[in-house]
Amino acid sequence: MTSAKKIKESLIKQLKDKGANVEHFLGLVDDYVWYAKQEKKMQADIDKRGFTYTAISAAGKTYEKENPSVKDAVMFNKQKLAILKQLELTTENAESPDEDEL
Repeated sequence: MTSAKKIKESLIKQLKDKGANVEHFLGLVDDYVWYAKQEKKMQADIDKRGFTYTAISAAGKTYEKENPSVKDAVMFNKQKLAILKQLELTTENAESPDEDEL
């Protein structure tokens, strides 16, 4: 699993390579990392409880409820993609790591 630190370092390196490592874009990198962490939390909740889970109504009856983490994970992922688009970071301009870094 890739750590948030490594993701942040990679995004910053790509910005530096483009000459775009300015405060505004570095702030967006921080936002990206935050959304990535939230998405991981939602994925862990989905792994734990599933896409639906059993809940108890106010009347005391059990029913299947949709896990809100599913929608949240999708939302966080969309925000991450929007940030990458704003930063113009795509697979086309990403460099592979040096073999020494592997």
